Amino acid sequence: MIKFRYLEELKGYGHFKGDFLKVSDFLAEIHQDVLRPISYPWGRWEWMFSLPYLDPDHLDSIGVWEDEGRIIALLTYESVFGEAYYVLNDLYPYLKKEILQHAIRDMQGPKGLKIVIPDHDHEMQRIALSLGMLATEDKEQLAAFDLNKKISHKLPEGYYFTDMKENYDIKRYHQVLWRGFDHPGEPTMTEQDLKDRRISLSGPHAELSRNVAVVAPDRSFVSYCGTWYKEKSYVALVEPVATDPHYRKMGLGKAAVLEALRRCMLAGAKVALVGSGQQFYYSIGFYPYATFTWWKYGKNL
Repeated sequence: MIKFRYLEELKGYGHFKGDFLKVSDFLAEIHQDVLRPISYPWGRWEWMFSLPYLDPDHLDSIGVWEDEGRIIALLTYESVFGEAYYVLNDLYPYLKKEILQHAIRDMQGPKGLKIVIPDHDHEMQRIALSLGMLATEDKEQLAAFDLNKKISHKLPEGYYFTDMKENYDIKRYHQVLWRGFDHPGEPTMTEQDLKDRRISLSGPHAELSRNVAVVAPDRSFVSYCGTWYKEKSYVALVEPVATDPHYRKMGLGKAAVLEALRRCMLAGAKVALVGSGQQFYYSIGFYPYATFTWWKYGKNL
């Protein structure tokens, strides 16, 4: 018998137990043996709970559908309540309308509801229209990289690779992400700053040897690529990627991503995904895999 329940025991940022792990296992199973176009791979779920931006006040609105206790569908938000995602086991397409009805009821924020629907799922689009939702121009994209070939890359003289297992330097990790995401000025190094960065690497499936940094001659981290991959599964996820603005246009970001992908391939991954449609990834060898549209309902119509 299929039942819906809210995940009332989720504790939020930095807590990786109980229902968190059950959802993680469900999302990993979706990609266990084959690549499927879902908007919320399991690595994204673990990354969500690894960051301080997660809205902690609405976690009890996140829900799952279960068949005899086994999760078959998830309705969640990421960091901002009111922006919803869902993942559904292919064997239960008749739950689509119920998922959208729950989203309308449970996931509306101050500005109403936005929910991501795959562009290839015309049935879900028609259901959304019947419930009063409208498509927007806003998109999310997935790009894929086939890990079935030799990966080659090189670094300029004086630069070398390290990883967060070999070189667990939180201050340098914090600095490259701060600069790489174009925050102004230099990062502060408060106790809370460094604690947040430690938690971002503390998920139960975070393999630090596949989180790669490029080290400059002055020993600073100047480019970084994180990955999420469970042993013996089919798909790896790339997240996050950042390069210090002073070191761009040198091929360092490309090299960091390719080195991280090579390590995922050696661990058993067959395909890598990144949630982006940027030319940077296409130039490396990623290709457009799936596109999703944000649909809206309620106050933001």
